Amino acid sequence: MTDDKDSPPARVTMKDVALRAGVSQSTVSFVLNGMEDMRISAETRARVLDAVAELGYRPRSAGRPPATTGQRVIGLMFDEVATSPFASISIEGVQEEAWKQDVLVEVVMTGGDKGYEAAILRKWAADRVEGVIYGSILTRKVTPPDALAKHRSVLLNCYDPDSRYSSVVPAERRGGEMATRFLLEAGHRKIAFISGEPWMEASDQRMEGYERALRQSGLPVDPSLIVEGNFLPSGGREATLKLMQGPTRPDAIFCANDLMAVGCYEALKELGEKIGRTVAVMGYDDQEIAQHLSPALSTVLLPHREMGQWCAARLLSSGAEPVQDRMECPVVPRLSHFSD
Repeated sequence: MTDDKDSPPARVTMKDVALRAGVSQSTVSFVLNGMEDMRISAETRARVLDAVAELGYRPRSAGRPPATTGQRVIGLMFDEVATSPFASISIEGVQEEAWKQDVLVEVVMTGGDKGYEAAILRKWAADRVEGVIYGSILTRKVTPPDALAKHRSVLLNCYDPDSRYSSVVPAERRGGEMATRFLLEAGHRKIAFISGEPWMEASDQRMEGYERALRQSGLPVDPSLIVEGNFLPSGGREATLKLMQGPTRPDAIFCANDLMAVGCYEALKELGEKIGRTVAVMGYDDQEIAQHLSPALSTVLLPHREMGQWCAARLLSSGAEPVQDRMECPVVPRLSHFSD
């Protein structure tokens, strides 16, 4: 086993700088890119730069090789970008890894339009891009366009059931299991689960992990402690009220995403409960809001940045047989999982 002192230090991200400076990631980006036309005060700029210095943050352009003529390019194709914060995190991960090798990333959003996908792939073939990353905003099985086979390609947050392409997705079952086990280790035994929409693979797999952790601990899966939500705060609130009025009072509530945990917090506070004391709460996703709830939300990290980096590294490495990777989703402990 390797001692912590021998492990490489965690990479400082723009998110870390934003938290230290008490500003948004957009503000950090504007300051670091020298955008003087933005109405950012001198005091805020100073806080950002101080945080950068304290944490030793290095933008992705730092330490890159010199640009060359005949610039190398890879394509990144997403079905959606604007509907989720995770797409931008994945894109940044791809760019960071590609830029280490002086490779640019051309990003397109297709809306899932097959004709548009085919047109973009034809363009990229004519441009002689070095490869294509085909991504989905939802973790799911996909049928990649036929023209993708003409490119060196990897799949991001989705997979091909025929395993023709290398792919990476989050280990959702394992994430649900780890989150539930974390609550068990904190002493909770009546652990409720608020699921997302049942047609989503991620929702089903997180619940499978929850149930597996209970069974492995010798505890029964109580159907009265499982309520369907909708991945939105409204669903989290309604499901929590239903759970708290049910036959078995939960001592912990595991929400299948952080937005439902926001609604769960609302309901528990309406009922006079003390989150982290009378009822524990666990989220999933590690969205930025998780850190700003009171108490700060314990949750599970979706490794979108790491998956983006994996795809770029795989695409730019020497040829190999397709591999299907499920990337670990670690628990991020904060304050909401404790109990008296």
